[in-house]
Amino acid sequence: MIAKEENQVAAMQLQRLMAAGGLLTAFAASSCCIVPLVLFSLGVSGAWIGNFTRLAPYQPYFLTATIAFLGGGYWLVYRSSKRGCADGEACGRPLSNRFVKAGLITATVLVVAALGLDFLSPLFADL
Repeated sequence: MIAKEENQVAAMQLQRLMAAGGLLTAFAASSCCIVPLVLFSLGVSGAWIGNFTRLAPYQPYFLTATIAFLGGGYWLVYRSSKRGCADGEACGRPLSNRFVKAGLITATVLVVAALGLDFLSPLFADL
């Protein structure tokens, strides 16, 4: 019984690690495009914001890492929620994955926004 609880704790830690990795790499992937736009929208200005554009060549690597983290995170979260109980074992409610799911969804939105901004920015350049 103790081994099962240790496995559940290890699975939750791995889920959290995947969600955190997904968020960090999503922020890195959006740093060249979305972050300067958000900072300008919030009224933050300065020449240092232009330095974010230096990260643009690394965006495909950040996106690849983000997709790997997000894929692993979604797989762990939804695989663990569908896992059934073995015969002869008491089943408890699984630990809440609310924060992990929120982190995964936030990272997914950031990646979609970063990719969407790359494709839509030429349309707005003509305005």
